[in-house]
Amino acid sequence: MKALLAQTGMELRLMSRRGENLLVTLVIPLVLLLFFGSTSVFAVGSQRPVDFLVPGVLALAIMSTGMVSLGIATAYERHYGVLKRLGGSPLTRSQLIAAKIASVLMVEALQALLLLGVAILAFGWQPAGGTEVALGIAALGTVAFAGLGLLMAGGLRAEATLAGANGLYLIFALIGGMFLPVDHLPPALSGISPYLPPTALADLLRTSLSGAGISGFSLVVLSVWTIGFVVVASRTFQWE
Repeated sequence: MKALLAQTGMELRLMSRRGENLLVTLVIPLVLLLFFGSTSVFAVGSQRPVDFLVPGVLALAIMSTGMVSLGIATAYERHYGVLKRLGGSPLTRSQLIAAKIASVLMVEALQALLLLGVAILAFGWQPAGGTEVALGIAALGTVAFAGLGLLMAGGLRAEATLAGANGLYLIFALIGGMFLPVDHLPPALSGISPYLPPTALADLLRTSLSGAGISGFSLVVLSVWTIGFVVVASRTFQWE
């Protein structure tokens, strides 16, 4: 347990020292929430913009921490031989993975507190539904995007993981239903978007926090992607 706690603390310290991590995980989601929450750029029916945006920004935060931050950091740890050296330490492989997951969850908790606090104080936002289901969905989304991040980190060069993670982050942010409603997309993209993991995650968070019944279709889509990412990552991950 001491080794796990020590490694978790180290993971958090390393994340806090990477300026690009802080930009992607904390600054960008907050800026997007403040900007789009203060405008009426997109019509979202009878909803206020912030009611549509808060779940989308939470989904973006989960994606940025699990896929971008964890994926890129792990890729460079593998590239520089850090994972290989850790393999020779008393820390077991399962403890290393558990420490990385724990650090991701702690960062996400900080993200949620910051984003929800700003949404409540700046825009008067309140969830209409319970948070228990939303927490479960957030956990599922965390596993999905952490699996995707580790899939890239364990199979691609560090530079390719850096480019791939940032590229997917931009694509998913634009067409993943986080800030722009899916029906505002061009027909070709609006037909693809519901089958993507960020769209499913944003939709599930949106319906659970609004008190509406969650979409079975989105739940199946996110679950299938989660299982696929985890299975493939576990089979293909190379530690050195």
